[in-house]
Amino acid sequence: MNPEDRSTLRRELRERRRALPATTRITAADSLADRLLALPFFDGMPVANKAWVAGYWAMDGEIGLHAFQMRLPAALAYCLPILHGDSLRFAPWAPGDALVTNRYGIPEPDVAADCALEPRDMALVVLPLVGFDASGHRLGMGGGWYDRSFAFRHAQEPPPLLVGAAFDVQCVPALVAHAWDVRLDAVCSERATYLAGDRT
Repeated sequence: MNPEDRSTLRRELRERRRALPATTRITAADSLADRLLALPFFDGMPVANKAWVAGYWAMDGEIGLHAFQMRLPAALAYCLPILHGDSLRFAPWAPGDALVTNRYGIPEPDVAADCALEPRDMALVVLPLVGFDASGHRLGMGGGWYDRSFAFRHAQEPPPLLVGAAFDVQCVPALVAHAWDVRLDAVCSERATYLAGDRT
């Protein structure tokens, strides 16, 4: 796929998710939470000490994570990403905590990025998607933030576990992977869970 094709695909998939009605979005967020919490990864999560789980602030029609956040086990602390240089860091956040808007207009916790958690500190990261395929290839917004932040995953096994979240209408037959793309461990939509190329 050439760059022009990826740009066109991004535009089409963003339009698809924006077109979903509010009632569909609410129901989908609840179903997504069910699927995320049913992942086998949660069986191995630490319970004695606090573990960090990163999500995102849904923008531009992205599927919401509010239901997932509210249902996380007590031993897991929910974090949001913070821009730091050309990569991401993460900070704990709960409803009511202070937020600031970054240069892309996305809310993030009001903490100093230098004091935030490193990507390696996360146990699980739920990433927003523009598109995905059943093999775990992800199409993002094109800025490379997650690929740069988790590039160390090319040389090591998890953690952190990387799980994409999207509406099922964002699934495409196949995406061409580039050398810098960090492959996901799973993708969850409101209708399906995709693990290692298998749809369940």
